Amino acid sequence: MTLQIRKWTVAPIAVTAMLLGAILFTACTRHPAQPSGSGGWTQANSQRAKLADYKGKVVVLDFYATWCEPCRAETPHLVNLQKKYADQGLQIVGLNVGGDDDRAQVPAYAKEFEIQYPLAYPDDDIVGDLLSDNQNIPQSFVYDRNGKLIKRFIGFESSGAAQLESVIKQALTVSAAATQPANQSQR
Repeated sequence: MTLQIRKWTVAPIAVTAMLLGAILFTACTRHPAQPSGSGGWTQANSQRAKLADYKGKVVVLDFYATWCEPCRAETPHLVNLQKKYADQGLQIVGLNVGGDDDRAQVPAYAKEFEIQYPLAYPDDDIVGDLLSDNQNIPQSFVYDRNGKLIKRFIGFESSGAAQLESVIKQALTVSAAATQPANQSQR
């Protein structure tokens, strides 16, 4: 009987710990979208874009919302990465998935964080394709210069910031070496 009581005593503690861990998880949840078939995004200036438009660059598609605290924690890091690696071919694109009410907040968000990379609103099908299995934000997808997905990051923690930068640096280095003509790489 004592053994059973201990099991029942430990179980609520374990469940409480798991719930606390879930609450502290560094991502915000959003509702999944329905695919629409267009595969890109609309930038603040109403221009359309898609991943293929950035061929030759290492691209980070970052899904965020202005009200999402982990997104707000991640944004200064993305701003710094864009400044640091733009000359080497990095392009970050912020894709706002905060809902219709959040769109009005984007200009102030861009100003607050001094964002110099494009901010846009993704089509439903790109949201569905990339976030269908996990709708937590922020989420960042790193693509090589040929548009191939290298790594997906879900949520944001300061320890993950170094890993994101490492993946970007490696992609920029590998991609740059692969695109050089053979006679230049042998020098």
